[in-house]
Order: sequence, then C-alpha cells, then structure tokens
Amino acid sequence: MCTGLQPQVSERTAAGFAEVLRRLSAPLQVAVAGRIKSGKSTLVNALIGRRVAPTDVGECTRLVTRFQYGTVDRVEVVFHDGKKQAVPFDADGGIPADLGVDIDEVSHLEAYLTNAVLRDLTVIDTPGLGSLDAASVARTEELLGTRKEDDDAADADSDLDPVSRNAVAGAEAVLYVVTQGVRADDEQALAAFTAATASREAGPVNAIAVLNKADTIEPSSVEDSGGEVWKAASLLAEKQAQLLKPKVADVLPVIGLLAETAESGEFTAADAEALRGLAQLDEATRETLLLSADMFTSWECDVPAGTRNRLLERMDLFGIRSALESIDADPEITAGALRRRLLDSSGLASVLNRLDTVFRARADGIKAAAALASVTALAHASGDQGERQRVHDAIEVLLAKPEAHQLRVLEALTLVAAGAVAMPADLAEEVMRVGSSNDVGEQLGLPGRHRNELTDYALERANWWRSFSSFGATPAQSRIAHVVHRAYFLIWQQLRSG
Repeated sequence: MCTGLQPQVSERTAAGFAEVLRRLSAPLQVAVAGRIKSGKSTLVNALIGRRVAPTDVGECTRLVTRFQYGTVDRVEVVFHDGKKQAVPFDADGGIPADLGVDIDEVSHLEAYLTNAVLRDLTVIDTPGLGSLDAASVARTEELLGTRKEDDDAADADSDLDPVSRNAVAGAEAVLYVVTQGVRADDEQALAAFTAATASREAGPVNAIAVLNKADTIEPSSVEDSGGEVWKAASLLAEKQAQLLKPKVADVLPVIGLLAETAESGEFTAADAEALRGLAQLDEATRETLLLSADMFTSWECDVPAGTRNRLLERMDLFGIRSALESIDADPEITAGALRRRLLDSSGLASVLNRLDTVFRARADGIKAAAALASVTALAHASGDQGERQRVHDAIEVLLAKPEAHQLRVLEALTLVAAGAVAMPADLAEEVMRVGSSNDVGEQLGLPGRHRNELTDYALERANWWRSFSSFGATPAQSRIAHVVHRAYFLIWQQLRSG
C-alpha cells in the first residue's frame, strides 16, 4: 500500500512512507520505560543476557539507548545533527559511563550486539519518567511519541517536518516497569504511549508491565500473602494489573537484579564457593548476617567483607537467602545449577514468556497497526485534502482483505479497551480475550480442550456475535460485533481445516 501510494503523495509524505516501510522490515521495537530508579537498565541487561546497559547514575542513564542486533559489537553516539561517533565499550564490556562528548548535543545511543535475542526484538532503554532532569524526560517522551516537538527543533537536513517525524518515530511496544506503587503519571505515560503507537488511547495489544524489585515487598503489607515474599509480590502485581487495566496486557513480578546476575554471567564459581562458606556458618551468625544489608557486610565472620559486599551488590539479601536454601537442600549443588535456581527465583522466565506470547508472536500485527497509525498521521499532517482521501481509501481497501483481519481485531480491542465503544463487561472481556492471544484455546477461553469442543464453541460464538450485531447492539457495538463474529468464523475455519 505504501509503495503504491508514494507516487501519489507529496515528497515529504512519501519520505515518511519510506520510513514506515523501513520500520516494517525491521525487528519489533520494544521500549523499556518507567520512573527513575525503577530498575529499567538492570532489566534490560537481564533481557539481553549481558551487563551492557549502565545502571549507575551517569551520562548514559540520561540518554535513550537502542540495543539492536549487529554482526560486530559496537556503540555509536548519534548527535542531533545526524552525525555519528563510535565509542569503545568499557573494560567490563558495557557502555562507558563517560562518552567523552557534550551530552546536550547527543540525540541517543545505538548499541549493536551479537546477542541472538536481538535478532527479532530491538530493546530500547529509556531515561526515567519523573526525573528532575528535564532533558532526560524529553528524550524519553520523544521516543514514546508523547512529546510534541517545536518546529524549530527539526533537523535542518531532514526530509520530514517535526509532525511527520513524530508520526513515524517511537517504539512500537512497551515493557513498563513499576515498583510497589502505581502512580497517576505511570497511567498517563502508558495512555500517551499507546495513543502514539496504536492511534488509540489504550489497549493491551502492545504493553506489558512488570513489578520490579519484588523482593523488597514486605509480606505483612499484603493481605493473604502468608508471610511469603513471592506470594505477596504476585498478589500486588494482580492488584496493579487491575489498576492499569486495560492499558497493559499483564503485570508480572520480577527481581531484575537477580535476573541480571544469573542471566548475564555475573554469577561465578567464586560466588558459589562464597555462598557455601556462608552456608557452613553457625546458625546464629548466619541469621544475624541476614537481618539487614548493613549487618551482612559489617558483622564479623569467616567470609571476607569484600566478598560479602560483592554478593550483596549482585544478589541482594533475598537472592542470598534463596541460594543458601538451595545449598541447604543440596550441599553438592554445582555453581551452574545454583545459577539456574537463582534465575528461577527471579521471575524472568514468566516475563520472557509473556514477551513471546504478547509481542513476538504478534509482532507483524503490532508493527502493521503502528504503521497504519503512522500512515494516517502523515496524511493528516500534509494538509492536502486530496492526499488524505487517497490514503483513507487505500487503507479501507487494505482492511477489507481477509489477511488484514488481525488489524481489524486489534483496532476493535483498542476501541473497547479505551472505552471509546461501551460494551457490557462480559462482552468487553470476550473481545479482549479474542484479540490478546494467538493461541486458539486461550482466544476461546478454553485452554487445553479437545479440538472438536473448540470447533463447536467457535461456531457457536460466531453465530451469537452475528445475531448481536443485528439485534440489540448500538451502531458502534455492531461494528465491533461484526469484527468479533468474523474472528470466530476464521478460528472455526482454521480448526476445521487443521
């Protein structure tokens, strides 16, 4: 569609379409966003499997950094004027804390890594929202598409005006990091992000949230936790999911620091031996050490204070307790097996699984929905009524094609999720379910059921939604019902032919 439209629109709009085409052929771009000190960069390192994003406060934590796949590891500083400058990694293989350039002239960083996880996901680390550093916040808002650029801020050499650039800029999906309290500006940032990327205010199509630092939650503060930290974190995540619904697909608890240490090779055989030494201490000394971080590093014992400091920095007390419990249960446990236990304790596996089911499995749909939003915004920005109409007509033709029905479903889901089309709660839940998964059992709300049962149910619901669209629905509800009816009908066809 973009290729066919390019000769029919202005040069500036055509340049925007070229950028849209480039984005469609690139990996899905997932921004890791959240408030300052929420542990975003630590989580980025865990996702990538390498401690490359700086986690200490410094120049780089004030910049947007895009981590993407490359055949050679390298970092490039991209300046506002479009120029680029390569900088070496530091001695530990991370992005250097000091870039040796004027930070105010820097647009963002591009990090190219050979890590396989980046082949189909570009991970974008962002400065914290809510920061006192206005420039850092502006960089994040610009990336998320929530900031309106001034006309005089446009690049002099750019083919796109600021409005057009904003229409095609920004990430396509977001992993939003919260800690124990969801704040009003968290909800606003998520709403603005989904408005910029999905052309609607909200929707669980392209947003997942994680409750980071789950190990810092006090179990006594969460009802029904039974005094268990992870149970408390899971219950709190469920409550936050209700608060953020429908702006995110899910809220998952995670311990980013433990995940980073276990996944990025920071946990060593020497660390395992140090933990064995702690496990062999008498019970009174061991319990005293685990009372607090200060006691752990300052109390006298046979394990050197410097070694304990390293363990605390990489695992915190929760991770150390978990490791000691594993050693108590299996004194012969190897360093590799202990690392895997720590990884299991971090909750990272659930986050990676949701990234697969919500983002990776639907990457084409998410990118296409974002591209359609960009194409529409570019046409509106042109100011040419004829151009707008040509683009509008081309989109309508595209959406009429059977293979584009997924986009209709995503649009219906975001309309219902945002409250733009009011639906009874049970029907709204059904629309969300049909549009929020690629697994047929989950789409039908019947996971694990036999194919025959799924086939019959899909046809039953297809008929029900067709009737609803004709009788009893408002005009807006009827349009949603037509989309859901067709989604069920296509599922029924898929099950019959499979």
